[in-house]
Amino acid sequence: MFRKIAITAIMFTLSIIGLKAQLLYKISGKDLKKPSYIVGTFHVASSSFIDSIPGLRAAMDASEQVCGELDMKDITSPENVQKMMTAMMIDGDKTIKDLMTEEEMKRLNAYMTSLLTVDFNNPMIMQQMGKFTPSALSQQLSLVSIVKKLPGFNPQDLLDNAFQLYAAEKQKPVVGLETLDFQINTLYKGKSLERQKQLLMCLVDNPEYNDQMIDRMIKAYYSLDLLGLKALLDEKTNDQCDSTPKEKDDIFGNRNRDWLTKMPSMMSAHSTLFHVGAGHLPGDDGVLQLLKNAGYTVEAVK
Repeated sequence: MFRKIAITAIMFTLSIIGLKAQLLYKISGKDLKKPSYIVGTFHVASSSFIDSIPGLRAAMDASEQVCGELDMKDITSPENVQKMMTAMMIDGDKTIKDLMTEEEMKRLNAYMTSLLTVDFNNPMIMQQMGKFTPSALSQQLSLVSIVKKLPGFNPQDLLDNAFQLYAAEKQKPVVGLETLDFQINTLYKGKSLERQKQLLMCLVDNPEYNDQMIDRMIKAYYSLDLLGLKALLDEKTNDQCDSTPKEKDDIFGNRNRDWLTKMPSMMSAHSTLFHVGAGHLPGDDGVLQLLKNAGYTVEAVK
């Protein structure tokens, strides 16, 4: 799987209903008095990318509220920051070294040195990262790999945050489709430690493939190439590094279907701009198709 970890870790990608090059869709029909909108995001994209998505500024202005996967305020309180950090840690007294063979640890350290110039032989790194679960470590290393490809990356100026900051500035409500607890369980509690380790080693043992995958993902997203992004999500290597059907459903399908139980009442009450990872939009169980199945008209905004 990352082979796919970078895709899943930041939960990103796209949709292919109708057009090859668009990330923003208008939702209308059924009982809606006003249209709502949904935009597919790349969770580490800069807020400046807003102006590269046709129609997005107008959709932001027209919407009465903004809804993300989370209300971003939920992850900034000291209590919730601590909750997230606790979920990222291995239980008890064990560290990452206790989960690895000597040979696996050697390969992990070599990968970290190539990426970060330091590894777990450094006591400070061991203190800071040694308690991370394999899933948490995979996520952090994947993010570093991606961010290194994005010149000028600023964690204070991200696309997802921009929508909610805009809403606050305009005194529009901000809501979330999920709770932080739900996302913690999905990201960090859904796999055994052994499976987490297996996927971490997929990241460690395939650096060239991973690097190429990141380049392809970034190029596809910034080109609004939904067909290309969909192909990346579906790409398989036919080994243990591929997501199982359940793992993929836990990240995408199950969550998409859950969102469809919440979105109708939100849209009926207020014209809403939804911003979610673009990977949630495509396919038969993607949000766009599920909206169509529910009787809504879904149109790419040109």
